[in-house]
Amino acid sequence: LHLSSYFLYLLLPQDGGRCPPHTRSDILGFVPQKDIVYNKLLPYADRLDSESNDILSKIKGNLGRAVQLREIWPGVLFWTRKLSTYIRLYGRKFSKEDHVLFIKLLYELITIPGLEISMMQGLARLLINLLKKRELLSRDDLELPWRPLYELHDRILFSKTEHLGLNWFPNSVEGVLKTLVKSCRPYFLESATQEMLDEWRPLLCPFDVTMQRAISYFELFLPTTLPPELHHKGFKLWFDEMISLWVSVQNLPSWEVHLVSLFARLANDNIGYIDWDPYIPKIFTRILRSLNLPVGTSQMIVPRYITNAYDISHVVLWVSSLLGGPSKQTQAQLSGLFNSITSFFHPSNHGRWLMKLMKLLQRLPASVVRRLHRERYRKPTWLTPIPDSHKLTEEDITDFVQSMMQPVLLAMFSKTGSLDAAQALQNLALMRPELVIPPVLEKTYPALETLTEPHQLTATLSCMIGVARSLVSGGQRFPEGPTHMLPLLMRALPGVDPNDFSKCMITFQFIATFVTLVPLVDCSSALHERNDLTEVEREMCSASAEFEDFVLQFMDRCFALIDSSTLEQTREETETEKMTHLESLVELGLSSTFSTILTQCSLDIFKVALVKVFNFATTNIFETRVSGRMVADMCRAASKCHPAESLKMFVPHCCNAINQIAVNEEVLNEEELDKELLWNLQLLSEVTRVDGYKILPYRSDLVQILQLTLHLKCKQGYTLACNLLHHILRSTALIYSTEYCSVPGGFHQPISDYLPIKDWGRPGDLWNLDIRWHVPSVEETSFAFYLLDLILQPELQRLQRFAQGEQDMSRDDVLQSLTIVQHCLLGAGNLMPPLKGEPIPELVHSMVNLDETTLYTGMEYDETRENYRDAICSVMRQLLRNDLLHFKGSHKHEFDSRWKSFNLVKKSMENRKLHFGESLYFIHLTLSPFVYQLRKLTVEGCQYRSIHQELMKDLLRLSTSTYSQVRSRAQNVLFTALGTYNFCCRDLIPHVLEFLNPDNSSVIQQQFKGALYCLLGNHSGVCLANLHDWECIALTWPAIVRSGLSSAMSLEKPSIVRLFDDLADKIHRQYETIGMDFSIPAGCCVVAKQLMITGNPCPDSPVPSEEEIAEGLKRQEVKNSESVAPWKFEHIAIGFLSLLLRDDHQLPPPAVTFFVKSLNHDSLYVRKVAISAVAGIMKQIKRPHKKVPIMKELSGTVAGDRPDNQWLQYNSSSLPRTQQDWDQCVFVEKTHWGYYCWPRKLMMYAPLEEQPKHNLTRDEMTEREQIIFAHFSDPVFINQFIEFLSLEDRKGKDKFSPRRFCLFKGLFRNFSDAFLPVLQPHMERLVADSHESKQRCVAEIISGLIRGCKHWSYSKVERLWEVLCPLLRTALSNITIETYADWGTCIATACESRDPRKLYWLFEMLMESPVNGEGGSFVDACRLYVLQGGLAQQEWRVPELLHRLLQYLEPKLTQVYKNVRERIGSVLTYIFMIDVSLPYTHPTTSPRISDFTERILVQLKPLTEGDEEIQNHVIEENEVGEQDERTQAIKLLKTVLKWLIASAGRSFSTAVSEQLRLLPLLFKIAPVENDDSYDELKRDAKTCLSLMSQGLLYTEQIPMVLRALQEIAGSSSWHARYTVLTYLQIMVFYNLFTFMSDQKAVNDVRALVIRLLEDEQLEVREMAATTLSGFLQCNFLSMDGPMQAHFEALCKTSLPKKRKRELGFVVDTIPSADLVRRHAGVLGLSACILSSPYDVPTWMPQLLMDLSAHLNDTQPIEMTVKKTLSNFRRTHHDNWQQHKQQFTDDQLLVLTDLLVSPCYYA
Repeated sequence: LHLSSYFLYLLLPQDGGRCPPHTRSDILGFVPQKDIVYNKLLPYADRLDSESNDILSKIKGNLGRAVQLREIWPGVLFWTRKLSTYIRLYGRKFSKEDHVLFIKLLYELITIPGLEISMMQGLARLLINLLKKRELLSRDDLELPWRPLYELHDRILFSKTEHLGLNWFPNSVEGVLKTLVKSCRPYFLESATQEMLDEWRPLLCPFDVTMQRAISYFELFLPTTLPPELHHKGFKLWFDEMISLWVSVQNLPSWEVHLVSLFARLANDNIGYIDWDPYIPKIFTRILRSLNLPVGTSQMIVPRYITNAYDISHVVLWVSSLLGGPSKQTQAQLSGLFNSITSFFHPSNHGRWLMKLMKLLQRLPASVVRRLHRERYRKPTWLTPIPDSHKLTEEDITDFVQSMMQPVLLAMFSKTGSLDAAQALQNLALMRPELVIPPVLEKTYPALETLTEPHQLTATLSCMIGVARSLVSGGQRFPEGPTHMLPLLMRALPGVDPNDFSKCMITFQFIATFVTLVPLVDCSSALHERNDLTEVEREMCSASAEFEDFVLQFMDRCFALIDSSTLEQTREETETEKMTHLESLVELGLSSTFSTILTQCSLDIFKVALVKVFNFATTNIFETRVSGRMVADMCRAASKCHPAESLKMFVPHCCNAINQIAVNEEVLNEEELDKELLWNLQLLSEVTRVDGYKILPYRSDLVQILQLTLHLKCKQGYTLACNLLHHILRSTALIYSTEYCSVPGGFHQPISDYLPIKDWGRPGDLWNLDIRWHVPSVEETSFAFYLLDLILQPELQRLQRFAQGEQDMSRDDVLQSLTIVQHCLLGAGNLMPPLKGEPIPELVHSMVNLDETTLYTGMEYDETRENYRDAICSVMRQLLRNDLLHFKGSHKHEFDSRWKSFNLVKKSMENRKLHFGESLYFIHLTLSPFVYQLRKLTVEGCQYRSIHQELMKDLLRLSTSTYSQVRSRAQNVLFTALGTYNFCCRDLIPHVLEFLNPDNSSVIQQQFKGALYCLLGNHSGVCLANLHDWECIALTWPAIVRSGLSSAMSLEKPSIVRLFDDLADKIHRQYETIGMDFSIPAGCCVVAKQLMITGNPCPDSPVPSEEEIAEGLKRQEVKNSESVAPWKFEHIAIGFLSLLLRDDHQLPPPAVTFFVKSLNHDSLYVRKVAISAVAGIMKQIKRPHKKVPIMKELSGTVAGDRPDNQWLQYNSSSLPRTQQDWDQCVFVEKTHWGYYCWPRKLMMYAPLEEQPKHNLTRDEMTEREQIIFAHFSDPVFINQFIEFLSLEDRKGKDKFSPRRFCLFKGLFRNFSDAFLPVLQPHMERLVADSHESKQRCVAEIISGLIRGCKHWSYSKVERLWEVLCPLLRTALSNITIETYADWGTCIATACESRDPRKLYWLFEMLMESPVNGEGGSFVDACRLYVLQGGLAQQEWRVPELLHRLLQYLEPKLTQVYKNVRERIGSVLTYIFMIDVSLPYTHPTTSPRISDFTERILVQLKPLTEGDEEIQNHVIEENEVGEQDERTQAIKLLKTVLKWLIASAGRSFSTAVSEQLRLLPLLFKIAPVENDDSYDELKRDAKTCLSLMSQGLLYTEQIPMVLRALQEIAGSSSWHARYTVLTYLQIMVFYNLFTFMSDQKAVNDVRALVIRLLEDEQLEVREMAATTLSGFLQCNFLSMDGPMQAHFEALCKTSLPKKRKRELGFVVDTIPSADLVRRHAGVLGLSACILSSPYDVPTWMPQLLMDLSAHLNDTQPIEMTVKKTLSNFRRTHHDNWQQHKQQFTDDQLLVLTDLLVSPCYYA
């Protein structure tokens, strides 16, 4: 192989000797960017350079030409596909200039505005592939604009027309677009950041959906890889703004996830350039919160905490980028994080949060390893390097690994399986094997010994497999690692156990992994010969003497396994040929492990093993199905390893045995053959699967056997013989690699020169792989052809005579002949040239050459020999014609195999993949054959020739045959073929459609079905009914619709009905808008022209001349106009027709008429489709409104209510109440404009006189408008239409329909108020009817009207509201439980994105008096709901209305009815929503929470002052007469609670200071026990506390909260004191790191808990102990000396002696203060013991002893001690053997006494 020295130099470490760069780039003519290294290992590597150059020049030439000729389809598409194939085969083997040009060309093509989506996706995937390796092109080589991508993104993901059915996008498009932006991001210009901020900042309105959109754009587009000198143009422009936004948001809105992703990426790309320290506690607190771990007892989960939780992959990236650096703060917090969540990893804990924890565990080490690689090993590229100050030091790594060890070791036995832990361990062991491997070994050895816990064994073994390489290679850090290898292997052997399947598989995997890493060579002799060995090496050498023993024991185990899995008698009778699934897995495990072992053996060990396996195989006779296969596999493995030695033993033996049995003639005709004959035949057929050259010596024996056995009568017999034939042909005719050893050159040098133990775990070396290939020699090829002449020729002649009717053959004989033919083809297909035939001309019309490129796959065909492929092909076709289709009732098996041979003719045209039966060990060895197979596969990008066309027609005939099995088989092959040959689909469609034609009477049902299946396609392949091509669609869709008339179509057969459904469904699902506008802008052509003239290899096709370009443009126009042709079919089914609506071409008038008429069709489905379609047509014929830009001077970045956006707000004193005011008023429809900042250019509608005319006369309308106008002004049509609309569809399931709304909105928008007179009477009638379907119908019309009147003149709008207001009043008074949601939707839809000043009639009407008690509490609640829907859409622009509403509601807060209270609570949330504490935001002019809270607290005074319990004694009627203040206050409180609960999940920031003032009151009410029988008030109070305690606190809020809690802890109600503790648990855990970063807060919490330990109420003391134990467990508090001393002192409090009381005295119930203190001490000790449930720290034994001294104290102390001891016993029972070691013998004695319950019978 001529390896270019230059290329070596590119890839080797840069310090080696440099060679002059010549050779390679001279041949190629350029320096390749990066090609595939494995290509040079192919046996014909020297040909590849010229081949790739040839293809590349064709691609450059034709692609450039296609673009300049403006021919996107098929030219550009065809050649870009070729380019992506080229990259698959050769990598990025082109010069840098070409690379840049390809990228620019594709970028231009992708951003063509009208490009069809599927083409865009295909091109985008190719572009992503070209941009994948960032290091190849720096920012100096390539710059890309960002705006075209943004416009593309916006057009597709936020499409304005998709919901109207004018565009159909595939699901995958979003993922492709995102990846595309990611790939282009590094190359955006330096000015991009500022431009993006200007573009998207105006969208940042937190109450609007645009916020989500803006933040996700920031996340996706902002470049973070700028070099340090450009940082001021990069992240410094936005970092402070975004991070302060993130810090101040408290309630996890959905866009926070995007911010986290952006920060994680920023941190990762700029390690060392940003100071994250101030934010680290906040970051970790939020990470901990988003794991959603359960804390405390009764916890309410806020649903959005779960749906919007951070993505673990972002968290991991962020954390691993923050590690290191001078301050080391991150590692401290990370250790804290793992300490606090470690106990959740224990296998006894389980919940929905576990998956997240495991993901965190698995990905974090991987991410750190990736970072280490980037810092220390990666070749430096143009990307910013990490400064030395921030690189990870050795100490950092050690700390990191230590912090993760405990959770990982617990997770090994997790319920989710040990896979995550094993991956984590593998990465941790790469960094610090000495910390990771010993504890795993400690768990593994005992697990290998026990027989009772198989789960433990599988878990530890899979973890050992993970750390195998780190263990075996030893290295400086863990030199003693390799000494564990043999003991582990020997102990794992018993795992090969026929009775436990999973154990067996994991053991095979374990042994194979270890053996792969280690050569099995006995080096013990080196101990005497060499004296330069270290201690460990000597130990390894002496241990290696056991290898032989290990191999033999392993074989014994395998033989035992085989003996126990022979086919039992029972299965023999039922004749299942196949193994069961489990058996085949075991077989695979066994054979691959055994061949691994033999490959890695030294020759001495191999010879012993060979003799052993030979004896086993030849002294027994096995059945050929299960055990026979396993044994034969073992023999094959042996002969694969050392063919010469093995064949010498096996071949003569088998041949003799077979010859002896087959001497008598009658054997050959027996139906059931002798077992021994079969077994020897099977053995022989497997052993011969070796290097063909080694088989040649035995050829005469083998040929003789073949002649004997190929014509056996017994099917099993001749099948085995065919396998033998197949294997002999394959091993002589194919190219394959023959080297499988893990060390190049094998292990066969003498020990003195080469010491194998040095190779333990050594990585392979890519440069000296030295792969040996088997390339067929002349001798082998001639042997193969000799066999074919001898065996294939006669069979073909027989079949030919049979097909022509000259000779009779039984069915079985035909089958046998076919089998032989099939195996010849399988084996020697490689030697036969492909089928000949004329290429089919012009399936598609193109001006670019669409010829296939050809690749060389190492075969020179010998043209002199007979081409058997052609011969087979013709015989098969004759057979098919005459015979196969008329075999009635033939067996399925027979058909299959004939069918297969036919199939093979077809497959062999594609030169099949080569099978490598072996698993190749070293990955390099695996890759190069794959590269070879890939070339084989793509070689025939397959020209479609005439012979193929014939075969396709045959396939189609089979696909529609009468047998269902045949049909399905044939269809699969057909689909494969369609995928292989370009453009052949077009050729086939007419033939398929022939079967569906109703005029064709000869079609039978099966053929009809077959044809439908052919159209449907399989799940991965082509769907013929849906090709991206107008001409095909024009043929197919009408045919499908007309086929309903065919005689073969019977709807009685459910299978046919189902097929039609599937077909329609698939077309609807897969249909994407197909391009009509195939134009290419000029910018692309420039790049294309450049591509054609630059650099090497130079394209050989000429640059197109002017005439050709003109012709191209003309064609493009023709193509664009032609594409409207499909409309000619007016009778296409409505469903397909609706798919053809587009936003760039209007529908032809006949189709418009058809759809409008269908609105009143009898069938519901047709009506539904028609409604969407007409809504789409309205959009198509809408007349565009003119917009003019208004330039705003930019204010500084201050968001919120400012003087310059005051004019946008609703102000009842300056509403436009006259025509003149209306015309002068500037309406801004979208709610987000102006909140955060103004855009550079705000587009506004031009004044009315410049807009298109309203109220057109009949003559001014277009033809399409006239059709619609005529129908909708016809009262009869309208009557019918409204009648249909107000019918029920599915009772109780119907909702407000956005489609109908779009239809009405379109009508009123396009035709102004023309149809109002016709509709008005209907609306009045419907409003008065309280049926839900009638109400819904009128709601849909009204919302369409309000949104449609956007551009009406003032007089019309005024008239409209005169009609609407009374209607709405009626509607709201008739509202029912079924319809209130629809009216809410109606008003919300009507107000969405509309200037509030345009809708003032509506708002004033809704505000009239929502809660007036007319119509009962329900109507009140509904009116509020409808009003809330309208106001919420207006967000921050209606402060005046919000103030008026609040003023109106405040006196009504003491409402009696629960439903009104809940609704008011929800309304209040929206009123105060605008009051946010976000950074850079002005205080709002909308109502504020603080003022409101002040007013409320005054009214709640009666409750806060008194001490007595608050009872809910309100009678649910509004009695006459004033009630006392207290009752009023209770009612008020109920509403306030509803408001607090509703706002917990919705607002952006929590008003902590205001809520704190309500806390004492809540603590007073909330019940302690978990009991649901409580009244509403108490339940709400409890919920409220739970939600508040989970809130995120800012650092400055912590002291306030603690002060409030300390105050309450002094309260007289023990309920309050108890609840303080539960509140504290949750609050501290959910703000853990914020608390821990504030030392004073920690001390305060500790003091509070210890104070409550001495509470006089027993329940409070016990809760305090639980709380303390929890804090200790999550390492919030630590068990230090002072605390321990404090508890021990308390325990020693002496109790007063019990006085003997006289009988009759009342027993003293209040405990004395001394008892309380003593109990507090005991509880403290007990908390410490319970705080480490899974291990025994050093201080634990002593505490247990102290505790046991109190076992006989008075109650409640005795109870506490007993509970503690029983809990200790329960949690430590599992691993007691390990825990025991922590105690001294005396302590153990005491403990055993305590823990074993005393015997009652003493």
